[in-house]
Amino acid sequence: MNRFTVEETNLLSIYHEGSKAQLIENMTAALPYMDAGLRELAKRTLSKVNALTDAEYKELSVYPADEV
Repeated sequence: MNRFTVEETNLLSIYHEGSKAQLIENMTAALPYMDAGLRELAKRTLSKVNALTDAEYKELSVYPADEV
């Protein structure tokens, strides 16, 4: 079951560096720099990530975003 929307998955790929803890740290640090709409998306995404166990997080198909 995919718990994340396409937008949430894209956001995860930006801040993903391997571990659940690192993703949470990276995204939380970026919150003050996001506009209101993106901040709400990030908060919703963080809430879903926090609800995952480490094993569930490892099963996600999230890859670091390619640099453009």
